[in-house]
Amino acid sequence: MSVFDHLQQLLDGEGARFRVLEHPAEGKSDEVARIRGTTPGQGAKAMLCKTRNARHWVLAVLPGDQKLDFRLLATALGLPKMTMASAEEATERTGCVIGAIPPFSPGPQVALVVDPDLVERHAEIAFNAGRLDRSMVLNAQDYVRIAQPALHRICAPAG
Repeated sequence: MSVFDHLQQLLDGEGARFRVLEHPAEGKSDEVARIRGTTPGQGAKAMLCKTRNARHWVLAVLPGDQKLDFRLLATALGLPKMTMASAEEATERTGCVIGAIPPFSPGPQVALVVDPDLVERHAEIAFNAGRLDRSMVLNAQDYVRIAQPALHRICAPAG
């Protein structure tokens, strides 16, 4: 089953309020937000991170208009220094290319951490759903209820 089909089945089964949008393939936050008719801040940017020794994997999810602070992420989880996974590692762990990774943990070996700004600022979040040409717009409360992420401030301060 594809990541997209799995997500759709999960959200339907959980009674989530969401809609699917088909659009030209796009992985850039600003451009896909324009195509979706949403703001860049509603975009759930999912970034696969790891400790340098690759013992710990984390899917960090933040508003599309923010930048990840790796120090805050590591501190929030009590882990050593964190770094981005390579494109190959991300595809291997998530089954998706970078830009299409949805904001749900791909399995128990990957912790899910969400910056609360994403779900507090907007009633709905938007994300590429395992494919660059399909997005989902999902009620933010339903997302937190279903994904059950750890909520930590992980965005770099503005400025």
